[in-house]
Amino acid sequence: MARSFGANGTVVLAIIFFGCLFAFSTAKEEATKLGTVIGIDLGTTYSCVGVYKNGHVEIIANDQGNRITPSWVGFTDNERLIGEAAKNQAAVNPERTVFDVKRLIGRKFEDKEVQKDRKLVPYQIVNKDGKPYIQVKIKDGETKVFSPEEVSAMILIKMKETAEAYLGKKIKDAVVTVPAYFNDAQRQATKDAGVIAGLNVARIIN
Repeated sequence: MARSFGANGTVVLAIIFFGCLFAFSTAKEEATKLGTVIGIDLGTTYSCVGVYKNGHVEIIANDQGNRITPSWVGFTDNERLIGEAAKNQAAVNPERTVFDVKRLIGRKFEDKEVQKDRKLVPYQIVNKDGKPYIQVKIKDGETKVFSPEEVSAMILIKMKETAEAYLGKKIKDAVVTVPAYFNDAQRQATKDAGVIAGLNVARIIN
């Protein structure tokens, strides 16, 4: 079942923006060494991207004009959807719409949290080499499995492209935020997702 903001929406949004700003302040530090560095808050529910520019932090709006993007990925017979487009079609395409993937990244399939989430989400979480993978049908009825890192990379690519459209140039360096409770395996898996997305993750920060 998809989670929503509910009555605490304002608080949740504030937390998301705080995470974004923290990422961007760190991106500013890295920019002195690497050049243009974007900050990405890869959230469980929403993600955002920004850059330190013209003396201040700018949270970048996506192609829908929103500064936060749902961390959702949808698959149809014709295309792969990210963000609002994925979330908006979830009701009619639940088994092929992936969300909350951050809860799976860096975990083992037998992890209690993974087993609990398997009962809550409409898409399939399967065991591959002891790790949780997402199994979905793509075009022409073909079934494919994706690691949590691969799905996270799809969201990171969206964030990267949002920043590139705004800045008018290619971006390769980023800092990415993770929750304070993430262990080393989860932090490394997040960094691996960045590599898959074509990013040099200069730093993973809590």
